[in-house]
Amino acid sequence: MPTQLDQLKQFTTVVADTGDFATIKEFTPHDATTNPSLILKAAGLPAYAPLVDQAISEAGSSASLSEVIDRLLVLFGLEILKIVPGRVSTEVDARLSFDTEGTLAKAREIIALYEKAGISRNRILIKIASTWEGIKAAEILAKEGINCNLTLLFSFAQAVACADAGVKLISPFVGRILDWHKKNSGKDFVGAEDPGVISVTQIYTYYKKFGYKTEVMGASFRNTGEIVELAGCDLLTISPQLLAELNSSSAPIVRKLDPAKAASSDLRKISFDEKSFRFALNDDAMATEKTAEGIRVFSADIEKLEQLIAKKRG
Repeated sequence: MPTQLDQLKQFTTVVADTGDFATIKEFTPHDATTNPSLILKAAGLPAYAPLVDQAISEAGSSASLSEVIDRLLVLFGLEILKIVPGRVSTEVDARLSFDTEGTLAKAREIIALYEKAGISRNRILIKIASTWEGIKAAEILAKEGINCNLTLLFSFAQAVACADAGVKLISPFVGRILDWHKKNSGKDFVGAEDPGVISVTQIYTYYKKFGYKTEVMGASFRNTGEIVELAGCDLLTISPQLLAELNSSSAPIVRKLDPAKAASSDLRKISFDEKSFRFALNDDAMATEKTAEGIRVFSADIEKLEQLIAKKRG
């Protein structure tokens, strides 16, 4: 029997959620995603010290810490693109999450670094938080041929706004939605009852029913049960631990998400302007809290990365 990972690849594009090159080679995903926390973890390991040194050297002594970090993120991306046949996601500084112009400038700088290294922009996804300002930046970037991955996405309102903005891809955070509901209800949820699974299923169904081209990539999984329930989603980005679990099991997987089923759903089309978007997000305590928490965590990890680089520079 084929492994669960092999079965999953029949319905869904599998993406590695890691900055570790060895893991990416082991599981042969199509794409890979990184974030400040994953890069911070990798950059602190001896094996990746040469990349940190290279980023410092290439940026030059007069470069800001932010410029060095951009170089480092791109160097990781370049190494990953030697392994995966598809795309790599590289994240904009989370401290720009409420700054449309700042996000635009940073995204363009990152793309310019990749293109200078000979990489076509169609192999890059710029990761941006799913704030109103981030979504507006992604809408402008899409018109420039710069594809974005809208991350830290926890609500239907965020997903709808992204689709209407013509965003290339969204990353709804399945596991973090589950975390919030477990903490606030005192209950555990499994399988199709998992609130994160329910959220991604609703988003996928809405997109397919109304013909949106935005790709749905479930992210932040806590167990393989969530992944099995979302078989058929456009993409799933999966941690090394869960990739290994899927690779060691041959239990059958059946397709759960399907465009044909979505077409017959009773969802109605909705849209948001800035005021209604902000109200809908505010009305969703889980999405408000988890979006804010995610931005804080990623911002803190960027600051730690800056400290690591400053220490190396001496």
